[in-house]
Amino acid sequence: MSKDKKAVMTLLKRLFGNGQPDPKMKLVPLYNQIVAKARAPHWYVEGQVSDSLDGRFDMVATILSLVLLRLEESKAHALDMARLTEVFVDDMDGQLREVGIGDMIVGKHIGQIMSAVGGRLGALRNAMNDHSALDDALLRNLYRSVAPSTEALAHTRQGLLDVERGLGAILPDKLVEGGAKW
Repeated sequence: MSKDKKAVMTLLKRLFGNGQPDPKMKLVPLYNQIVAKARAPHWYVEGQVSDSLDGRFDMVATILSLVLLRLEESKAHALDMARLTEVFVDDMDGQLREVGIGDMIVGKHIGQIMSAVGGRLGALRNAMNDHSALDDALLRNLYRSVAPSTEALAHTRQGLLDVERGLGAILPDKLVEGGAKW
């Protein structure tokens, strides 16, 4: 095959794929569950999470972090964790472009988003068994250091503990399929 023909074939594969299904697409149903769970009105009403672009991002990132922590318990799902993160990044990329962030700085914003998710993972990994530490992590990562009422914080804490308990009751294999109720 000539160099020119190879170049054209490479370009076509980049534009149209190689005919193989994208392996991360199997995780879209799970990601959709994460977003639906994060958009439940109780987080924003009883939990007083800011019903804004930032607040909704914070809630999605928090629920995503809990799912990633559940999958982290099974070494067999490391690739699924990476692919789920890719689905999240694709969604955030689209959201950023939709609100008018240009190509030149989308990458910088994605880097900040991934840093925020990494911070939540660490904070939640260390705090889920300690209510005081969990409250501190929620104040920092979900409420952006603006304290809600005591009742709202308790509601959110309990809601996230319920999510964690629900995720823990599902085998990781079933979780990645995206149909399990949690």
